[in-house]
Amino acid sequence: MKTVNKSKEEVPWDDIGFVISSRYRISVLNRLSEGPATPTQIASDSESAVAHVSRALQELRDRSLVELLVPEQRRKGRVYGITDDAEGLWRIIKAQQMV
Repeated sequence: MKTVNKSKEEVPWDDIGFVISSRYRISVLNRLSEGPATPTQIASDSESAVAHVSRALQELRDRSLVELLVPEQRRKGRVYGITDDAEGLWRIIKAQQMV
């Protein structure tokens, strides 16, 4: 019999569905899983428009999956990082081959 490490209640399926429903959110988390980056760096690495990346960053911040690593007042050179929750979420997404 195969065992599952996490019960259905422990796996954040709502957040997983939210992330995988947008290629931009996937690109942002994929890039940030490698280390902190600016929106311009993320856009360049994922060959996406900065506007799409910025929107995805805000959506992910709203769910506490991404955090701003510099003061909120800074308008240029804003560096973002992935949260611990998002790291676990990203591991599940990759392990389940959802991207």
